[in-house]
Amino acid sequence: MKEILQKLQKFELRIRKVIDTQMQGDFHSVFKGTGLEFDEVRAYQYGDDVRTIDWNVSAKGHGTFVKTYKEEKEQSVFLILDVSGSQNIGPEKQQKINIGKEICGILALTAARQTASIGLVCISDQREKFVRPGKGIEHAYSLIKTLFELKPASTKTNLASGIKTALSVIKRRSMILLISDFIDRNYEKEVTMLARKHDLIVVQLMDQKEQDFPKLGIIPLRDAESGLVSWVNTSSEGFREKYLNDLTRNRENLQLLCRRHKADYLAIDTSGDYVLQLVNLFKIRKKSRKSA
Repeated sequence: MKEILQKLQKFELRIRKVIDTQMQGDFHSVFKGTGLEFDEVRAYQYGDDVRTIDWNVSAKGHGTFVKTYKEEKEQSVFLILDVSGSQNIGPEKQQKINIGKEICGILALTAARQTASIGLVCISDQREKFVRPGKGIEHAYSLIKTLFELKPASTKTNLASGIKTALSVIKRRSMILLISDFIDRNYEKEVTMLARKHDLIVVQLMDQKEQDFPKLGIIPLRDAESGLVSWVNTSSEGFREKYLNDLTRNRENLQLLCRRHKADYLAIDTSGDYVLQLVNLFKIRKKSRKSA
C-alpha cells in the first residue's frame, strides 16, 4: 500500500508541474463548483425574474415568493469506476483496471488537497462498492486502500444497471467521473440521466492491443466476463474489418452522446503515459469555464 501511495503522489506532482508550466498560472480548479444551488425563498420584489417564482409556496396565499440561488463553492465529486472483467485487459500492472484505479487515486489525492468532498462507486453488472463522500487526505488514503483491495463479486458488465445503482446513492448534484472502457451496449439512456442530473466527465480507457489486433490465424478467444471460448480466424479480413468498425463506432457514438448532453469526454490510452493524457482533463475543465 505504501508503494502504491508513493506512486500516486509522484504522478500527482507531475500533473501539478505540467499544469503550472502549460497553463501559465491561469488555472481554475477542476474540483470547484460550476453552477448554482438553491439558497432560500423570499418575497417577490419589483424587477425579479418571473421565472424564479416558486408557485408552490405562492399558492399558499401568503404572497408571491421567488427562489434565490447562490454560486456553488464546494463541489462534491464522485468517481464511478467500471471493475468488470473486460477491464482486465492489457499487460501485467498496466491492465485497464489498474490504470483506472490509479486514475481514481490521483484524482482522490488532488480533490483532497482542494478541500473537495469525494466519494466512490465501483460497478460491474451491480454495485460492487460504495464509499460515502468525505474530505481530507486521510479519507483519500482510505478510499485508495479500499479500491486497491477490492475483489469484485461479478465479472460481468452491465453499465446501464451499474449507473442506475450509482444514481440511487448520489443524491446531490455532483461532479461525476465515469471511468470505463464502455465495451457494452444499451447504456445511453443511463449516461444521459447522469449528464442531466450531474456535471459529467466520461473517461474511456483504451488498450492499444485491442486496436492493433495481431494476425494469429484461427485461435480460441475467451470472454473475460462469461468465460465462454469461441474460435475465430484473426487473419480474416472480414473479422478484422468488423472488429475495428465496432471499436470505432463505439468510440464515435460515445463522443457524440457526450457532445449532445454537454458532458466532457476524455480518452485514455493505457499503453502510453496516461499522466500527460490526464492533464487533458484539467484543460477541458479550464476551457469549459472560460466559455461559460
